[in-house]
Amino acid sequence: MGTVEEVNKVLFDEEAATSLVKELRASFTNGKTRSYDWRVTQLKSMLKMIDEREQEIVTALRDDLSKPELESTVYEMKDSYVKELNHIGSQRNKALDKTRKGKFVKTSLTTFPSSGEIVSEPLGVVLIISAWNYPFCIVVTRIFNSFPVLSLDPVVGAIAAGNAVVLKPSEIAPASSSLLAKLVGEYMDSSSIRVVEGAVTETSALLEQKWDKIFYTGNGRIGRIVMAAAAKHLTPVLLELGGKSPVVVDSGINLQVAVRRIIGGKWGCNNGQACISPDYIIITKDYAPKLVDTLKSELEKFYGKNPLESKDLSRIVNSNHFTRLAKYLDEDKVSGKIVYGGERDKTNLKIAPTILLDVPRDSLIMNEEIFGPLLPILTVDKIEDSFDIINSGTKPLAAYLFTNNKKLRQQFVSIVSAGGLVVNDTTLHLAVHTLPFGGVGESGMGAYHGKFSFDAFSHKKAVLYRSFAGDAAIRYPPYTVGKIRLMKVLMTGSIFSIIGALLGWSKV
Repeated sequence: MGTVEEVNKVLFDEEAATSLVKELRASFTNGKTRSYDWRVTQLKSMLKMIDEREQEIVTALRDDLSKPELESTVYEMKDSYVKELNHIGSQRNKALDKTRKGKFVKTSLTTFPSSGEIVSEPLGVVLIISAWNYPFCIVVTRIFNSFPVLSLDPVVGAIAAGNAVVLKPSEIAPASSSLLAKLVGEYMDSSSIRVVEGAVTETSALLEQKWDKIFYTGNGRIGRIVMAAAAKHLTPVLLELGGKSPVVVDSGINLQVAVRRIIGGKWGCNNGQACISPDYIIITKDYAPKLVDTLKSELEKFYGKNPLESKDLSRIVNSNHFTRLAKYLDEDKVSGKIVYGGERDKTNLKIAPTILLDVPRDSLIMNEEIFGPLLPILTVDKIEDSFDIINSGTKPLAAYLFTNNKKLRQQFVSIVSAGGLVVNDTTLHLAVHTLPFGGVGESGMGAYHGKFSFDAFSHKKAVLYRSFAGDAAIRYPPYTVGKIRLMKVLMTGSIFSIIGALLGWSKV
């Protein structure tokens, strides 16, 4: 007979999922999660969890992905900030209270005398299905300008907004999934925040339930399944899916700095296994050789002559993804295009940083999101031609441009449609809490991060307040010519039109 945990995993079917949602909905209905004190307590508990169990998290990430400790600390925890945030004072907490309270807005002459308010209310019980590549994703963000919190992205937004939450970690990162379940059980309020481990069976059971919102991070194929399941209950979804994020490199720039920033966003982010990782480069034919030489030089500085032995590169997450990436490289029309790297170690699931030049646009590597350490380079006659290449495909989650040309930058921002854009760097928009993060088209829908995470899990409820004074007879039958005349100008006219209507000067 298996352990209690194994038995629980086996027993988590549709009936168990129904029971779980019912339990959490009861907790939400009784108002527990709406409490300001409950929200702040849970956020502080999360901070404490990360601070006290940092080494366990680093170990789990190393077990799942061989992730370097610096990447784990900086990209998933921001350790130095965690300690600071443990001392959040009551004055700062008031900002969260302010965020959840209503915002008064102007009303129109039609409803005079009146006042209007937009009230943020929690959606209810939400399901968050997270990804394997950044299973903790503890980045410093802010729910409001003066209220910094950690984001076990997007769980913090859901809690801050006052929801009950079910988190389903990815089974592809089993050590991280198991640790998340353990830590959340120890530190968080299990009556309102739960983790469900498992794979297809468990996820399917969860998707059969009625949620108030589903947040999914992953690929488009599963995203379609999630959206179809949500449609049965008219459940809103937020999908963060990814795509082929391009990098346009103009001439006349500091190429060494540009290349270092490309390397940091590509191989320095989970060895290319990141949703906003640079997927391919576009550059002019005459400038491409210089780019390739600089990439080779800088990659050797960072990862040595034998990058497969580097401890600063994450491994490929599993054999299926290793085989998928190898298939890209082994395609006949691509295998001869490798100009750097290409070495593989199947036993240890390692693939060296690999650069490919002038790969055919109809190849597999150019028609699927790479999600790995391979970086194709396309060449064009004029750098402006790059925009047509980008727009001919599906809209990416991110797009990057390196240039000193103001006109080209303006064209890039105006013409290229993507979830987010960065000029003269890569991936850093993810760290800016005042910018929304999300996709467009096939790269996703909806946005989160910072206060946008709070908004993503809130309903903006419209409230109109009126007194019993100022009741107007024109609202009620009989509908005379004079009433019609006055109602029309009230809806569309100025104060002078209203006076004219009252004096009978306006036409019906």
